[in-house]
Amino acid sequence: MSTDRPWTLERVRALGLTTDVETAGAILGIGRSKAYAIAKAGAFPVRVLRVGRSYVVPVPAILEALGVATG
Repeated sequence: MSTDRPWTLERVRALGLTTDVETAGAILGIGRSKAYAIAKAGAFPVRVLRVGRSYVVPVPAILEALGVATG
């Protein structure tokens, strides 16, 4: 999900339960290529789940990394 608008708390929460690595990277200020590279290396700043050949990132983990309560 590419965007030119800034990420707000409401936009992040509206993503649902998971998002792709590219979107998670954008929220965290990481470029697309770097996000995929560090996800593959197991060094992404939040938990990344491997689903088949794809990677998904739990939105609550992103919110927690940003210091936002998810409860």
